[in-house]
Amino acid sequence: MSELFELSLCEVRDLIRSGNAGAEDVTRACLGRIDATEPSVRALLARRDEDALEDARRMDRERPADLSDKPLWGVPVTVKDALSTQGMPTTAGSRILEGYMPVYDAFAVQRLREAGAVILGKNNLDEFAMGSTTENSAYKTTHNPWDLQRVPGGSSGGSAASVAACQCFASLGSDTG
Repeated sequence: MSELFELSLCEVRDLIRSGNAGAEDVTRACLGRIDATEPSVRALLARRDEDALEDARRMDRERPADLSDKPLWGVPVTVKDALSTQGMPTTAGSRILEGYMPVYDAFAVQRLREAGAVILGKNNLDEFAMGSTTENSAYKTTHNPWDLQRVPGGSSGGSAASVAACQCFASLGSDTG
């Protein structure tokens, strides 16, 4: 099942819904892919491996009979670090916000959780989302996983690179411009 990360969002959602894969299986596949690709892609600023695995285990145990209102049940995703995520550092790619831990989720993150998504981590971005290459983060430069000599775009380059590297099945970004 190590190739689970290669499936589309709809394919993995259907596998989980059918019971042919568990949320924990899919989450472990994505975390393994992050381990393999992150040293070169550099898409993530924060990871929540153990919490994500616990969320996935809970989803496998407490799976409701009707998932019609949970379209992302058990699907691993990432979130641009400009969006407040309760209990996770939110820096907007800036050292000014280093150490900031929001006590609430941004509405979009709240909706992801309500839909049943498993949040794996927070993605790199141009500082305060002001840039177009994801080379202007205070923390690191994100690389395009298809060609490490190129940029992934920006300011949501970490989110784009995370999806393109098959680290997750979807990621929230934003359009500052």
